[in-house]
Amino acid sequence: MKKLKLYGRADSSDIYLIRDFLKRSVVDFKWFDITHDELNQRQRNDLPPNPDKYPIIEFPDGKVIINPTLEQIACNLGWITKPKYEEYDLSIYGAGPAGLSAAVYAASEGLKTILIEREAIGGQAGTSSMIENYLGFPAGISGGNLAERARQQALKFGVEILLLKEGIKGTFYNNKIHVDFASGEKLVAKTNICATGVEYARLNLPDEALFFHKGVYYGAGASEASFCQDKDLYIVGGGNSAGQAAVYFSGFAKRVFMVIRKGSLADTLSEYLIRRIKNIKNIYVLYNSQVTALSGDDFLQRIKILNTNDGTEQWHDTSKLFICIGGSPNTEWAAETPICRDKNGYLYTGSDMIGLDQFKSCWELDRPPYHLETSVPGSFAAGEVRFNSVKRVASAVGEGAMAVTQVHQYLSKL
Repeated sequence: MKKLKLYGRADSSDIYLIRDFLKRSVVDFKWFDITHDELNQRQRNDLPPNPDKYPIIEFPDGKVIINPTLEQIACNLGWITKPKYEEYDLSIYGAGPAGLSAAVYAASEGLKTILIEREAIGGQAGTSSMIENYLGFPAGISGGNLAERARQQALKFGVEILLLKEGIKGTFYNNKIHVDFASGEKLVAKTNICATGVEYARLNLPDEALFFHKGVYYGAGASEASFCQDKDLYIVGGGNSAGQAAVYFSGFAKRVFMVIRKGSLADTLSEYLIRRIKNIKNIYVLYNSQVTALSGDDFLQRIKILNTNDGTEQWHDTSKLFICIGGSPNTEWAAETPICRDKNGYLYTGSDMIGLDQFKSCWELDRPPYHLETSVPGSFAAGEVRFNSVKRVASAVGEGAMAVTQVHQYLSKL
């Protein structure tokens, strides 16, 4: 069976986006660095002119696209569709662990279900190189593979999946959610679950945007591992995602440096990862440290690290910096709705809303909200986007399933 082929420069920011999307989507593809000798003259002659300027993708059927968008790639893989129905029982926003879980349970129980994702299936969990503490996988499983299994399971039960779709406006009226997509399509559903997760946090350093995908990456960036061979790389963050990334990259890089603000990993990292990191000789933890500056020409070349104990700063040569420091919730869409959020943007649900003035002014039902229900009846939240949620894959999966149970309760009273 022919593989999808991707041609380009290894240091191209456009190539990174495509590689990352394909890796997270568990697409079997072959990568060709056009600056490398592995391309023979015949292959070079078959490529369009100036292949070093733009990414080139060749699909298994022979179709070639120069400088493709993610939408074009998804379309040619048969992943982009339009809503089939005028109205759904349940619309789910975000295809991370919570959204995928909700989709599987909802469709398996007979609800007409649609799942909308603006990027790749799996959310932030999909970027994880290895999840080792998820029930049922004693040898661990990559986030991408876990997400792909869930996607196949959802499709088996009849879930519609809309990929690379961004809603530009969502409104609630007539006891339904009405969403207008940037593509011009409209979607109506009796209930909805928000599982949009969180947006990666930035360091907010000068030139950070300049080096975005040119040496600076947000999240675990597993697709970059093979390009870190024999290099020194730095990971900012002390949580599980940073720890998992450090362990994974240690198999490729010369040295992996974890940069953390605290003096210990124990407060933020699972014990099994702490033990593993201590036993891997090319992982170094820089405690009480933070990155304060970035430097380079077209690509990242150096970073400055401050030791907060003694106040000293030092430049370190590197072309790879991965930032894994959490983030803020994807809830901008809720700003113009009656949905209650905390000061950081997380969605309030259930009893956490009872004392809020905004909740008192908009909740008109005799019953209290269900545990995962927001201040809009029939609108639920699950996973990291929810106020006071537990930041673990298993918790997100559980909340997705629980939200569907409460969707049934809501629908039964309509």
